[in-house]
Amino acid sequence: MSAQRSAMPAQPQVVLDVPVPPASSSVWDRITSWASDNKAVVYTAGAIVLVVTGAGVAYYVAQPQQPTADVERAPVAGGEKKKSKKERRKAKKHAEDAKKGEMASADGKLISVPELGVSRLADSAVVGSTDPKAPSVQAEDELPEVSETIVAQLSDQERKQFAARLKDAGNKAYGSKNYNEAIELYRKAILCRPDPIFYSNRAACYNALGDWEKVVEDTTAALELNNEYVKALNRRANAYEHLDKNSEALLDCTASCIIDGFSNDQSAQSVERLLKKVAESKGKTMLAQRQTKLPSSTFVKNYLQSFRSRPPPEGLDQGAELDEDSGLGQLRAGLVALEKRTGEAYEAAAESFEKAIELNQLGEHEAFAYSMRATFKYLKGENDGALADLSKSIELQPSLTQSYIKRASMHLEIGNRDAAAKDFESAIKYNASDPDIYYHRAQLHFILGELNEAARDYQESISLDKDFIFSHIQLGVTQYKMGSVASSMATFRRCIKNFDKVPDVYNYYGELLLDQQKYEEAIQKFETAVDMEKLSKPAVLNVLPLINKALALFQWKQDFAGAEKLCEDALSSTPFPVPLPSPFFGRNHRAYSSVVDPECDIAVATMAQLLLQQGKVREALTYFESAAKLSRTEGEIVNALSYAEATRTQLEVQEKYPRLAARINGMGGGFVGPPAR
Repeated sequence: MSAQRSAMPAQPQVVLDVPVPPASSSVWDRITSWASDNKAVVYTAGAIVLVVTGAGVAYYVAQPQQPTADVERAPVAGGEKKKSKKERRKAKKHAEDAKKGEMASADGKLISVPELGVSRLADSAVVGSTDPKAPSVQAEDELPEVSETIVAQLSDQERKQFAARLKDAGNKAYGSKNYNEAIELYRKAILCRPDPIFYSNRAACYNALGDWEKVVEDTTAALELNNEYVKALNRRANAYEHLDKNSEALLDCTASCIIDGFSNDQSAQSVERLLKKVAESKGKTMLAQRQTKLPSSTFVKNYLQSFRSRPPPEGLDQGAELDEDSGLGQLRAGLVALEKRTGEAYEAAAESFEKAIELNQLGEHEAFAYSMRATFKYLKGENDGALADLSKSIELQPSLTQSYIKRASMHLEIGNRDAAAKDFESAIKYNASDPDIYYHRAQLHFILGELNEAARDYQESISLDKDFIFSHIQLGVTQYKMGSVASSMATFRRCIKNFDKVPDVYNYYGELLLDQQKYEEAIQKFETAVDMEKLSKPAVLNVLPLINKALALFQWKQDFAGAEKLCEDALSSTPFPVPLPSPFFGRNHRAYSSVVDPECDIAVATMAQLLLQQGKVREALTYFESAAKLSRTEGEIVNALSYAEATRTQLEVQEKYPRLAARINGMGGGFVGPPAR
């Protein structure tokens, strides 16, 4: 089923990293009042407040407020302690000396005599310089002028103080939505002191202006100074997503989540959204480039046997004399190939049904031919062509209920539930006694979580045909899902009694035992299913019991080696040794039969998960990518690629952020997306 592309998320509110505000209001009230009375000019430098009057320079120490909640602040340089009486007397004397050296400019403003300069106390911030080109202390509503030349002459302490003031001013400009002014102020702050917060805040301005390339540039600079700076990672991820660089955005979001321990729900949701975007994009490319082909023989076999075995239509049986090069001859050839149940035979059947339609002259069997061709188009993932063929089949023969059933299943797969229900109703109208209708409608209810309705339809299917084993099995599974464990177990015990030679009974019964953590009993059932499969000498072994046994060994004993070996057996393309009775060598003679399915997507995906659990991330990635290639529909491809991209991103995070590797390993050797919380 094709998943819809996620819409671009709304631009998140950007929060600046702000420092501690300046001095407390009471101090500022006293200073400004005193300065007004004495016609003074008030300057600030870091945490020091200076008042220049005719009497000289007085120092007041600002008392910083506590930072407010949810506000990250940069360190503020120049914090001062209260001065002693001796220091205050010394400052007063310097002020009086400064008065004598002070002179007025032509416009009446106070200017400082360069020769005198301004004395600095040992514990005070920088307040002046003997260099006439260096910036002097500024008025409250002014900011220091900075350039590369000026900054080069400043001490480290002075640079920190100037940078902090410029950053504060930038924050105020940002709050007033004067983004360009804020950008310039942050530029000057960075010139004084490159700081990741300054870069990140300037990126916030570019974010507000929609200049995503600049956001990436500044957040990258911030991350070069602090590569675990979560705010910068999130801002860059947002910019990358707007630039449609979803893989890069996914990497940043994943790193952010790992640093935060997946404690941020918004970031975790972003990872999921981006995984879907990346997987959908790659999935569409994969579908467009690859040639259509049938899925694994295990998948084809399981789909075909979900319909009851029926004799071929009259005139298509083996005894009928048909020209092999005719439409009817090719239609019969396709039916004969189906009986072999191998991958090659299924491919041959698909070709025969295609040729039958092309040759035409099918007479009364034309509707049946379209239905069979549609079956294999559906299995190849050619949904549009399959739907068209099924509609043609129904048009030619409205009473052909299997065409309604198949079309209903396809409607459900693409999300058209109402159309699926309508097709089942039409099928019942033409043949209410066809047990396949109720079995497949029960499947629809089961998938939708309508378990009571599913159970009723499975029971109706059984009442019409008690020999179809899968109705019994699915009824037992449905009862278990409904919480009726005792009823479910009783259903499976009856199945074993009545269908004791059918491997599927033991396999599905084992799955329910495994879910109850009855590991030893479950493994016994899986082994019985495997032995029965081998003894039946199939052309291709149903590998599901092998995979289930692998999962049981892993969950029960953490037996990775044993579990991997079983998955490898399921995927092996070499002949598999099978104990078979022999009139010459006795019962334990080990004959050889090709009983494996090298393209079983379930086995591939299970192997990937086992490898990931052991921290074998690169090997797991290879298997996840293989699972995507083996998937049939766009929805299945996207699902497999989501795992592959999550695994690939994990590798990239480990390589780019080595310090995070330990945290990833602490999640159990590997993770795929946000862990459950």
